[in-house]
Amino acid sequence: MSESQRRRRVARPAPNPGLPPDDPLRAFGERLRKIDGLDDLARSYPGREITVGRQRQQLEFFSDPDRPNAFAMVALEFFLVIAQYYREALPLRLILLLIAGQRAGGRIPLTQDDMAEILDVPRQKVNLALKEIMGHGIVIKIGRGVYQFNPPYSYVAAELVRLSDGSTEYVQVDQADALAELRAAALPDLVRFPSLQHMREAIDEFRKERAEKRRERRERFELMTTQKEGER
Repeated sequence: MSESQRRRRVARPAPNPGLPPDDPLRAFGERLRKIDGLDDLARSYPGREITVGRQRQQLEFFSDPDRPNAFAMVALEFFLVIAQYYREALPLRLILLLIAGQRAGGRIPLTQDDMAEILDVPRQKVNLALKEIMGHGIVIKIGRGVYQFNPPYSYVAAELVRLSDGSTEYVQVDQADALAELRAAALPDLVRFPSLQHMREAIDEFRKERAEKRRERRERFELMTTQKEGER
């Protein structure tokens, strides 16, 4: 008997007898069968809804040959808050660089010298901006030249890694695993359970201060205008 014949005669696992006859999980232990139509499929699973959507099209991303179709997920609320909080350009530029530098699992293999060279700024300024960003729990230092973006803010779940022989390998790290690793570590609560509330409060306070300064300038201008009119 040939090897292919022996493989064909291996018995398939029987469905779990503890599952109801109409449970979809039973399908994992059954042979594939032809579906004549959606009505036939619906009758197999009564009480469940079946919907058909349009064929999914491949997404298009601007990418580099070394990292084909690489993209990062970013929380829009995170972008909205940091755009209001940071008044200087360097922290924002650095955050964008750190998002772009992520590999699968959110790890960022960049040294501060790398960051300074890419952004074309002194390393000392990168160090100060990075400390500011890390102080908000946005990025965590994992080791020498390796950082981690806090997954709820931005995350890269998977990537195609180009190997030395020219082939590519698909690498995937579930966000839940990355979060579990962070929350099991001895890190500040702002890192383990990230929140932007303190930044929102600082934004509100800054706006109040700006409004108060504008009110004071307006009152001084009105007073000076009144005085000049009285001197005429």
